[in-house]
Amino acid sequence: MSTFDDPSIPRRDYLKWMGAAGLAATGINGHAQSAWPSKPIRWIVPFAPGGTSSIVARTIATELTKQMGVSFIIDNKGGGGGVPAMQEMMRTPADGYTIVMSHIGLMAVNPIIYPDSGYDVNKDFVPVTLLSRVPSLFVVHKDVPVTDLKSLIAYAKSRPGQLNYASAGNASAGHLAMEALKLATGMFVTHIPYRGTGPALNDVLAGRIQLLSAGTPALLPHIKSGTLRCLATGTTERIPVLPDVPTVAEFGFKDFETVQWYGIHARAGTPPEIIQKLQQECAKVMKSPEVMAKYAAESAIPGGGSPNEYAAFVAKEQARWKEVVIKGQIKPG
Repeated sequence: MSTFDDPSIPRRDYLKWMGAAGLAATGINGHAQSAWPSKPIRWIVPFAPGGTSSIVARTIATELTKQMGVSFIIDNKGGGGGVPAMQEMMRTPADGYTIVMSHIGLMAVNPIIYPDSGYDVNKDFVPVTLLSRVPSLFVVHKDVPVTDLKSLIAYAKSRPGQLNYASAGNASAGHLAMEALKLATGMFVTHIPYRGTGPALNDVLAGRIQLLSAGTPALLPHIKSGTLRCLATGTTERIPVLPDVPTVAEFGFKDFETVQWYGIHARAGTPPEIIQKLQQECAKVMKSPEVMAKYAAESAIPGGGSPNEYAAFVAKEQARWKEVVIKGQIKPG
């Protein structure tokens, strides 16, 4: 006699039992699929608070928390070019409850300058989605006597090595942007690395450091207040929020482009259904009125694409920035 023939077992319970048996036979844990996420998710950001990476993460985390009903907790771990943050990530289970903010430095530069970090970004981590591409801005403190990129180049060349630029740290987006600018223009300015855009920006605002390159989220308020002067953007076209500021290319440096980008990576081995769900939730976030308005106000380009699309994007960036790292002789700090 079949189980269903037993009148003591209702048909509804029988079907539930058979469904569970079928999932077990195929090796799929239906409970695990439906349960994630059932607790807060830790989001490691490899820089100190106050920079573009933190601003992007907090914006997205707020919306993900609303959508998914669990908290996304930002854990800033600055210093070491992001290597300690990635090493910390390596010590966590591949269960989707710890993710990392990935960016140009972590994924495209660190593999070259930190070959003995103890992890392989392409094997030990998996892409979830690209979150944002943010314009790189080149700014000076208001007291620096230059008005545009041309006058900065002349000023710097008349004082080789005397001007300093701050960055969020070795292999940060701002570090790479400034090194690319140095290679393009031939000017020599000295790099002063910090543990994040926040502390770097504080010293520029105080006038202790002359130059900085960072993203629109961190710099726009200070440009609008007049404390910082934006000399050029690293974008291929002028950006809507600063329509009067030329691009670097407009000063004669053809094809120059530096853009900051931020995304999410998880540990390799994280169940694909979790990766897919998080990517889909991030895609929804990109369409939320709050995020659309914030991105528009910063001339940022939203992401939300598939893991495969993000993987292809990272691969292109790794190839693109290798030349800058080698020519700029970028070394670990």
